Amino acid sequence: MHRPVPTFDELIAATTESAVHLEMRDAYVPSDPSYLAFLGGPPFDRTRREAAWHVVIGGAVARGVTVRRARIVSEPVTPYIRFEHSVTESMNLAAGEQVRWLPRNQASDLCLPGNDCWVFDGRLVRFNHFAGDGSSGAKEMRDEPTVVQLCVRAFEAVWERAVDHREYKLV
Repeated sequence: MHRPVPTFDELIAATTESAVHLEMRDAYVPSDPSYLAFLGGPPFDRTRREAAWHVVIGGAVARGVTVRRARIVSEPVTPYIRFEHSVTESMNLAAGEQVRWLPRNQASDLCLPGNDCWVFDGRLVRFNHFAGDGSSGAKEMRDEPTVVQLCVRAFEAVWERAVDHREYKLV
C-alpha cells in the first residue's frame, strides 16, 4: 500500500532494531557542493553535514539499532563513487554505520528491487527515486509483505557477497 512519506529523521527515530540501505546507482546528486569540491570546484566544508548525520545515525546506533549500507557499483567506478568511497570513513563509519561494496558484475544473478531503498525494522521500505542524472526525486513508502521481503532478501544477498569498506579497493 502506498503511504505518506515521513522524513528520514522521523523514520530512523522510530526504528528499534535495524535500518538497511541498498544503493545501486553509479551517480547521485550531481549538484552536491561536497561532490563538486571533490572534483576540484569551490571548497566545501562538510563538517556540519557530517555532524548532523552523526547525530541522527549515532543516536540510532546508541539505542541499539544496527545500521548497514550496501553499495552495488560498476567497475571501473565513476567519479561519484570515488567521491562516496573517499567520504565513507568520516561520514558513514564514524556515525556508526557498517558499509560494504559489491562490484556490479557479482550481482548479475541477484533479484534486486528497481530502486535504491531503506528498510526499517524489516517492515517498512522507503524507496528513493532518482532522475537519470542522479538528482533527487520522489520518495515512496511501502509496507506490503511481498515488497518488504523482496528488499530484505535483496539487501541480505548483496551484504553476504559484498566487501567491507576498509577492504574494498577502488578499480
